[in-house]
Parts: sequence; C-alpha cells; structure tokens
Amino acid sequence: MVKSMTGYGRARETRSGRDITVEVRSVNNRYLDCTVKMPRAFIFAEDAIKTVVQKYASRGKVDVFITVESHGADESVVVVNEQLAKSYIDAMRRLQQLGGDAAEISVSDLARLPDVLTVTKAEADLETITADLCAVLELALAAYTAMRETEGRKLAEDVQRRLDTIDALTRLVEDRSPQTVAEYRQKLMAKMQEILQGASIDEARILTEAAIFADKVAVDEETVRLRSHLSQLREMLSSNVPVGRKLDFLIQEINRESNTIGSKCSDLQIARDVVELKAEIEKIREQVQNIE
Repeated sequence: MVKSMTGYGRARETRSGRDITVEVRSVNNRYLDCTVKMPRAFIFAEDAIKTVVQKYASRGKVDVFITVESHGADESVVVVNEQLAKSYIDAMRRLQQLGGDAAEISVSDLARLPDVLTVTKAEADLETITADLCAVLELALAAYTAMRETEGRKLAEDVQRRLDTIDALTRLVEDRSPQTVAEYRQKLMAKMQEILQGASIDEARILTEAAIFADKVAVDEETVRLRSHLSQLREMLSSNVPVGRKLDFLIQEINRESNTIGSKCSDLQIARDVVELKAEIEKIREQVQNIE
C-alpha cells in the first residue's frame, strides 16, 4: 500500500512521573529531512528519536515536537555533608571549652552553617527517559502512519482512474492510426488525379508513398511501451514498499512516449487525444509528488 508523504499524528502519556506529548507532522520532500524540537534538557535523546522516525518514513520533511512536564520525576535531593558537619561540631565544642559555655549545639544552628546542607537535582536515568520519549513517539507515529495510509489509498485510487483514462485514450490512438494511412492514400490519389487530369496514375507509386507515410506515422512501438509502463505503474501502486521515486521516473517515461506519439501524428483527432492523454499524465505527476 502506498503512503502519502503528508501526515499528522499525536500522542500523550505519563511515564516515570513525566507528562510527555509528541506531535509528528510531515510534508512533501525529495528526501527524508527530520527535525526534532524539544526542551534542551532532553536533547540527549535526539538521535534515538530520529532513528525511530526513520523506521516509519523514508521521504518527506518530518517535524517532531516534544513537550515534557515533570511531576516529581526530577525532585530535588538534600545532601548532608557529614564530614563537614562533624568538623563544625568539633570546632564548636572546642569553642565551648575555651569559653566555658555549656550550651548544647542545636541542629538548626548546625544546618545554617555554610555547605552543611546542599540541594541537588536527582540524577536522571538517561536511558529510561530516552525509552519513555521513544515509546510515546511510537504511538504518535502509529497515528501518523494511519493517516498517511488513508491519504495514500485515495491517491492510488485517483491515479488508477487516470491510468484507465490513459489506457482508453491510447486505444483510440491505436484504432485511429491505421485510418489516417487510408485517408492519406485517398487524398494522395485524389490530388494526383486532379493534377494529371485523367491521365493514368502509377498505383505502385501511390502504394509506395502510402507505405512511407504509414512508416512515418506508425506509433505501434510507442503504444506498446506506453502500455508496458502503465502496467508497471499499476504494480507499483499495490506495492508495500516506498515507490514514489520510481513512480516519478516512470511518469517521465510515459510522458516521453506521449510526446513521441504527438510528434508523429498530424491527424487532428489523434492530436486531440494526445492532448487529453498528456493532461492526465500531468495530473498523475502532481499526485505522485505526494507519494512516499
């Protein structure tokens, strides 16, 4: 199933005390271009996030937006400098002995002394945080992929309809091409009779000229290649792997064959059919630009 390069997905979960929200958006692009926007404190997970995105998209301009709200996950920790506290106590006791003051040393007094108590952030588990972010990202990418598959299915259906139209127009060109040779022969015969005014006409020469004309305007090779390209394109549309670039190349080949048919045929009806054929090809080209 083909996928569109345009999509959107969103997921939100609370993991390890963090409220994580992930949004994924993408638009058309020739190659995969992934941009991650999230709080600087979590920038260490960027490479892992891009690796996950690469499993879901091979082309497109993909933007990943991540917001994180902590609820007790990064609580502060009070650390006691026991060695320093003991040094303070020993020093204060010596002061008591020197001064004769027998007052007890209170904990509150000790806590107010410099560097006895320090407040630090709890050490973050980077692997756990990265795993949590990637888990929520996977959920967002699942919704994102579902949307792309829906859009891709609509694109494939539209392209299939246009391929049927191209097939029908090609059939009209094939049916009309032999008639142009017969009409050319009749016109040539009438013109020769008019010029020679009743004199004998060399039938062999007429047949030779008609044969040369038939060879000049023959489009059998072009229509055979055109139908082959149409068949390949239909097969690609049912593929489960990214085919956007191949489709783009194949459309160029189909357009080349239609140009050759148009240049060979001077018949008005065939020219009209070729114009319609090229219009359908151009519409397919526009749709293919959206396919991964």
